[in-house]
Amino acid sequence: MNSNQSGEPSSLRALFETANNQRLKLDSITEPSSTAYQENLRSAIVAYQECRQLTDHLAIFSPNETEDDISSGNLPYLLIDFYLAELLRQDCVTSRKIVLQQAQIAYERYLKLLDTYDMLSKADSKLYHRYLSSRDEFSLLSASDPTARRNTKIARYKQEQELKLKLKYLAQVPLALQTDDAASREIYLAEIQLCTHNTFHALDIIGQEVQIIALMPLTSPAAQPQEPEQDQRQRNGIPKDGYSDRLDPPLPELLKNGKAGPILSKDGKPLKPFTLLDSRQRLQDGVFKPDHALPTMTIDEYLQEEKRRGGIIDGGKQPSGGPQTTDEDDLEKVDVDTMKAREWDEYVEANPKGSGNTLNRG
Repeated sequence: MNSNQSGEPSSLRALFETANNQRLKLDSITEPSSTAYQENLRSAIVAYQECRQLTDHLAIFSPNETEDDISSGNLPYLLIDFYLAELLRQDCVTSRKIVLQQAQIAYERYLKLLDTYDMLSKADSKLYHRYLSSRDEFSLLSASDPTARRNTKIARYKQEQELKLKLKYLAQVPLALQTDDAASREIYLAEIQLCTHNTFHALDIIGQEVQIIALMPLTSPAAQPQEPEQDQRQRNGIPKDGYSDRLDPPLPELLKNGKAGPILSKDGKPLKPFTLLDSRQRLQDGVFKPDHALPTMTIDEYLQEEKRRGGIIDGGKQPSGGPQTTDEDDLEKVDVDTMKAREWDEYVEANPKGSGNTLNRG
């Protein structure tokens, strides 16, 4: 049966709003693999799972109804499984194969619910039935025709952009119109169309990732055969007869003989060589240091050191190529310079440029 918005329990609305707030809160955490992100992610997943269980218990949706029978207030509950699948894919704690299977099941429930109400478009309905026929090999793109792959990518990209623009436009509708039942219903339906588009894209990615995981070799430490002791000795550089010219035994032999135990005995006597450091912080700082040599002085310090060693000559004289200035208070020097300038001017007037070149004149 279908529940009206007025008769809908407030606990479902409050729980759905809490789940949405927890999901949107994840956007403020920049590191998905952090502990805080995974804890909030788990809380949001649990909240959406409780919403789905409550909608099933209240029979909000029924297979005997159509899209027109769903009230506008109940349309957002169609996206519970979609939001749940999107969150499940971000789980970094559980096994990746299990995460993908759970997300795939949630996407299928979402598409099945839309198909029950005949809310899938013709293109999405074909994709949905193609997915049901081959879940493990489902792909949006053709594997044999490159042209078809390119055209499909372009078409789906354009469709996604159109749906986003439509949803953005409807979200900018004035508040007075958003209270209208028809306007809010159109916004919910546009969001469902965009989520359906993203669902098929997610199922395509999940199928590819599942195939990659299936090709990975299964390695287990318990399943690895133990290496014979004789082969281990040969790998450490010890011949078969046990003779070796090494003065120090290999590291595995040291660890095997208990050399990795305590440094001091109970009486305070050293049991193996060790190095004393001035502080624990120095030992910690030496762990993650870079592998290249860092500068030990600044450029100014380097120039001062070079000057002290005599590598820089600083005479303090004016460069010979620069202009020389005359002290205006030295009258004799000023008179000499003035006479030189006059003599040069007279020489230039008496000997114009080119007057001495008479060889090529006619």
